[in-house]
Amino acid sequence: MTEEKITMNNGQLQVPDKPTIPFIKGDGIGPEIWGAAQTVFDAAVKKAYAGQKKINWLPLLAGEKAYQETGQWLPDKTLSTLREYLVGIKGPLTTPIGVGHRSINVTLRQKLDLYACFRPVTYYPGTPSPVVHPENVNIDVFRENTEDIYAGIESDVGTADAEAWKDLLTKQDKISKVRFPDTSAFGIKPISKQGSTRLVKAAIDYALANNRHTLTLVHKGNIMKKTEGNFKRWGYEAAEKYGDQVFTWNQYDQIKADQGAQAADQAYQAARDAQKLVVNDVITDNFFQQSLLYPEHFEVVATMNLNGDYISDALAAQVGGIGIAPGGNINYQTGHAIFEATHGTAPQFAGQNKLNPTSIILSGAMMFDYLGWTEVAQLIRSGIKQAIQSHHVTVDFAKTAAATVLSTSEFGDYVAQLIAQSGQR
Repeated sequence: MTEEKITMNNGQLQVPDKPTIPFIKGDGIGPEIWGAAQTVFDAAVKKAYAGQKKINWLPLLAGEKAYQETGQWLPDKTLSTLREYLVGIKGPLTTPIGVGHRSINVTLRQKLDLYACFRPVTYYPGTPSPVVHPENVNIDVFRENTEDIYAGIESDVGTADAEAWKDLLTKQDKISKVRFPDTSAFGIKPISKQGSTRLVKAAIDYALANNRHTLTLVHKGNIMKKTEGNFKRWGYEAAEKYGDQVFTWNQYDQIKADQGAQAADQAYQAARDAQKLVVNDVITDNFFQQSLLYPEHFEVVATMNLNGDYISDALAAQVGGIGIAPGGNINYQTGHAIFEATHGTAPQFAGQNKLNPTSIILSGAMMFDYLGWTEVAQLIRSGIKQAIQSHHVTVDFAKTAAATVLSTSEFGDYVAQLIAQSGQR
């Protein structure tokens, strides 16, 4: 069989009819959820294109199995293959806490410059939720993926690096800001104009292409004025380059200062009536409160790494948890992308064939959207929706007596069956 690769040409992804896509099963429950997901993916592609299109799956090693076989947690061949084939998908990978190797997920994002972590959060009716109106949550999160704490610049207590930071802070007359300098570890939080701008631009482009009318910049610029405050400023600057397609709170404030509040309100309402993209901002802690009370006020969110980490998981909890939350890590400039299950490896359940594969299945739907195979993505989401509504679910979603409890593989088979039968009377 002739190998067909996805390529990038003049900023556009070029996808052949039978592309090769690398995949990593992952650690813990990874192989089980991947098996279920692949069953769904193949069924959806077959249904959508009747054999005219097909995915050639290319297995790659990473994580514990890779370390056992090669001595590397992330083998060089795996990284080079992902770089060569542009688009891949993966299960969860082991990351020790506090000791051991650095996160493989972080390494992949850094090495391939996957600067946008895209986490769409939406509710599937029938999913158990801890909030009263989870159906009001329909928020697309764009999280910067390469800067902030993901830069991984830290110095441990008592090291030469920590002493150097203390010396520098002393010279800058800032050591008094460190409460206990002799027992402090230090970390650096880099936020750049380039990194912030390209992330916000990706979020704006997505919002404009998907009929979303509000983009919110989430930041803690009231305290971290030179990092998160600049993220807000650079975000507004990026938005205003879109001209008449957007209306920003900066513009609102300027009109208010020049012409008064009534004129500013009229300009805002005119922008809404014209269905322009309104770009606003909110302080991070206020966002958490507002997203619980009034999630319908938010559509697309752009934020930095640490904020986005918290926000995406907290929003996922409102619609059923990270077991159903999809995610993709994307470089919209080079075309490189890795879609992934957003939850952990759950090693205590490995081999039991019982946990929910929905996160990686929906991440696959995101991948097919990215490839332009929207028919496949729609079939996958429809199959998941039907399965949950009919209470054919894995044990974590079986909250009613009417539920039919399925194993991981049975759930994949059931969704694939629904897809195969779709459109039949």
